[in-house]
Amino acid sequence: MLHTPAPTDIAATDARVRPTTTAPREYVHRAALAEVFLTADWSRTDEAHFTLNAQWPRGHSFFGPVGGTHYDPMLAAETIRQVGALLAHVGFDVPLGHQFLMWELNYRVHPARLPVGGAPAELRLDVTCSDIRRRAGRLTGLRYEVVLSENGREIAGGDARYTCTSPEVYRRLRADRLAEPLAAPAPPTAPVAPRRVGRRDDFDVVLSPTERDDRWRLRVDTRHPILFDHPGDHIPGMVLLEAARQAVHTLAPEGRAVLPVAMDAAFHRYAEFDSPCWIETEPAVGYPGSAERLVRVTGRQDGEILFTSITTVANLPTA
Repeated sequence: MLHTPAPTDIAATDARVRPTTTAPREYVHRAALAEVFLTADWSRTDEAHFTLNAQWPRGHSFFGPVGGTHYDPMLAAETIRQVGALLAHVGFDVPLGHQFLMWELNYRVHPARLPVGGAPAELRLDVTCSDIRRRAGRLTGLRYEVVLSENGREIAGGDARYTCTSPEVYRRLRADRLAEPLAAPAPPTAPVAPRRVGRRDDFDVVLSPTERDDRWRLRVDTRHPILFDHPGDHIPGMVLLEAARQAVHTLAPEGRAVLPVAMDAAFHRYAEFDSPCWIETEPAVGYPGSAERLVRVTGRQDGEILFTSITTVANLPTA
């Protein structure tokens, strides 16, 4: 018997509605479908302007609601990262298998517009590309800006810059690291108390304590399904951003939920698995008359700077 759509059925209210699917996981460099935040609905205005869509889950095993009430701003960072990968493949014909090196990733959010509602956040992403670089007709790098909006209101924004290389070039660049099979990872070092870094479980902690309150060793656990979504020959940049977020959280009063409402991060070299990485914070700087404060975080390995970040921290907005 044929089903006659009722007036409340989607099919009856708008014949143009299509089922929503995620973007191909390969296009955003994720192995797990659950970690794809972009949807398979994008359009291009011209060479440099795109419109994409994304969905943020109300709950997530790692990027969970801060204080149980507000979307984790790090969702903005991961969404912006995914935008760059998707654009390369669908907008600039970069073949799958090419390697990407993120040099900068910056985001900002409007904390008062981040409360988790009764349904997943459906986002529109307006993207502008600049400094588009090509060699022999093939993309080698670009910068892009993203404005994230929900129901016509901007909730976040940011920008990033990356370069990409063919597998052959990458093998030459990383020859010393790829010459031999990767050794089995060392057991993760002891974690900082999860509550001190805004986490609930040791498994999600990426910092190990040292004798100093402003210095930690990066804690690497390749079993983590979000931070290490797929095997690689170096530590992912999102692990370093999470280390910066957790380091900043240690400056908050015990038990206080804080939001990293903005972060400007620069990556200077690959973070390797076989050498300790040290994370350090500098004293917080406050804005006059504002509850927000700035914290600089630096990551070093083998005496060289891996990455730097400036994070703007704010207390969780009150209802």
